[in-house]
This record gives sequence, structure tokens and C-alpha cells, in this order.
Amino acid sequence: MMENLLYIRQQAGFSEWLRILNFDPSSQRDMPKLLGEFLAFLESHGCNSLSQIQESHLQNYLHELSDKQGKTGGGTLSLNYRRKHLQVIRKFARYLCESGQESFAVKTRIKGETANVKSVLTRKEIAKLYATTAESPLGLRDRALLALYYGCGLRKSEGLSLNTEDILLEKELVLVRKGKGYKARYVPLTGSNKTELEHYLNYGRPYLGCGGRESALLLNIHGKRLKTAFERIWKLRSASGIKKAVGPHTLRHSIATHLLQSGMKLEQIQLFLGHSSLESTQIYTHIVDEL
Repeated sequence: MMENLLYIRQQAGFSEWLRILNFDPSSQRDMPKLLGEFLAFLESHGCNSLSQIQESHLQNYLHELSDKQGKTGGGTLSLNYRRKHLQVIRKFARYLCESGQESFAVKTRIKGETANVKSVLTRKEIAKLYATTAESPLGLRDRALLALYYGCGLRKSEGLSLNTEDILLEKELVLVRKGKGYKARYVPLTGSNKTELEHYLNYGRPYLGCGGRESALLLNIHGKRLKTAFERIWKLRSASGIKKAVGPHTLRHSIATHLLQSGMKLEQIQLFLGHSSLESTQIYTHIVDEL
């Protein structure tokens, strides 16, 4: 439990910064908690101001995490979870810098294979998901959903926030108005992705909407905005026989990995995904090396 008032205020400021920049709700919920663990560690080791932070503090913190038991009691914290802690520390340093406060450098890296490689689907597995969709209005919506999350690489909140007016078929673009950090961007919409969305708009959505005035692109069976895409994708995954965990972000990981395998430059993938820094995109180079 932290007692340092400075750290408590900085944790609250970091939480508000995540909210203002429109980070995913799960990030807004989890990142301040992980930051609190790091700040509590600093406090317990006599580091009571950010100006005192040394690289050794970060290394000792990660070393302590490597010995910490997981919540299930089945062993120590996973490599990926420790990477998440380090990512939060980097985000906190960025928050301090962007808000004009004294910040600190984060040079520490965690070596080893990423756990994300298990959640990247192959092209054959993607084809299985499409093949599992039904020939019905809901099936058309499911294919549109796959086109958005795999074909366009959208974040889960970006896809659910889309309205019909954001699908620019003539210009072959999707306008993402509510990206991370409230940054809008255009995503290319071509080939089968365009076809799937066009078919859904013409033949699937009118049936689901029942003539209502709902502006949302993705509708549920009651004609209202779809609140979650995970459940539908999970059902497709189960029906297809795929054993890996699959969700909207898995599809985003997969398209990024496939684009990199196809020779697309990292800078282009960064723009496609809407990453604010190239560092976020570089993780896919590690995934490709491990496949």
C-alpha cells in the first residue's frame, strides 16, 4: 500500500491520461494497478522521487517479478506478464514527459520468446473462420466483422464504434474516428474486405436493423449496436476446430504478422495499425522470427 502522496497523485494523473487518450477500457483499468505495484516497490526500497530512479531499480523490480508466484499458484509470473509490467513503466515515463514532468529513461529489455506467437493465426486458420460463417444475415455480419478485425486490423473498440457512414465504399476506405488517443485515421478497404462489408450493408444489416434508425455499423439480433465482438469470434473459432485462443486482438496480431511476412515495411504497418510509435509495431518482427 503506497503512502507517498507524490506517487499517489502521479498514479491518478496517469490514469486520467489513459482516459483522455482513449486507451482501451481494459488498459484504463489494469495499467494504473500495475503502475501502483511498481511505485510501491520504489517506495519500499527507499526511492521516494522519480529523480532517484536508476536503471538498477527497473532491473531489480523485474527480477523480483520473475520470482513472484502467479495468481493461480501454478508457478512464477509469465514472461509476457512481466513484459506487460515493463510496457506500463514505459507508458508512465511517456506520460510524465508529455505532461511536462520530470521523467526517466527505460533502457531495460526482457529477453526470451513472446507468448503472443501462440495467438497468431495462420492464413489457413483465418480461412477456416470465414468458412464457418453461415449463409444468413448474421453470417454476413460475422464476415463483415472478420473483414474489420482481420482485413483492416482494427482494435476491438474501433470496430464496435464504427457507424455506417464511416464505410466509404467508393473511396475504398474505412474512417476510424475513435482510435487510440482520439486520433482519426483512414484504413484501406479493398478486395474481399470491401466485398464482405458491401454485402453486409446491402443484404445483412437491413434485415437486422428492421428499418430502425440505429447508426451503428455492426448490429446485434435486436437491431442495436453490437457491444462485444469477442463472443461471436469465439463461437466461430469453436465451430472451426481451431485450438488457439481467438479474439479481436488476435485477428489484429495476425494481419500485422501476415503483412510483415509478405514484405510490407514496418513504417507502413505502423500507419495501418494506428500505432503512435514504431516500437509498438516492432514486436511483430520478433513474432515472425519465432513462427
